[in-house]
Amino acid sequence: MEKLILLPVFVQILLTSVVMVLMGKRRIRAAKNKEITVAAFKTMNLTGANEQVIATSRNFDNQFQMPMLYLFSVLFTLQLGFADLGYAVLGAAFVLLRVMHTVVHIGSNNVRLRFNIFLLGCLALWLLWLRLAWQVLVA
Repeated sequence: MEKLILLPVFVQILLTSVVMVLMGKRRIRAAKNKEITVAAFKTMNLTGANEQVIATSRNFDNQFQMPMLYLFSVLFTLQLGFADLGYAVLGAAFVLLRVMHTVVHIGSNNVRLRFNIFLLGCLALWLLWLRLAWQVLVA
């Protein structure tokens, strides 16, 4: 079961890596097109950059927010020996929703759709943490 719980972790790491590469490509293209100066990267002042550059940069930052709470939950679940199908399903749901969130964020950037996907991802994460807390308190 431990291996099954780690599969979504690998997908989350791949997602973060893909967004990082895409962010770099979009930033380099913006600099080459003189939308932003190379000096802007000293302070990451993306003023003047196109929406794709800004959205991709924000999405990369997002990969180190709620997903970190997910990764900690995986560590605790494994350490405490609670790994089971329920945790695997909740983790997979969270990561799938993160992938969907990223596709919308760096694609069409439909704010309403992105927000709804984000909330569903948060719900999966909260359920995971509530289940973990319950098992810790009851055990």
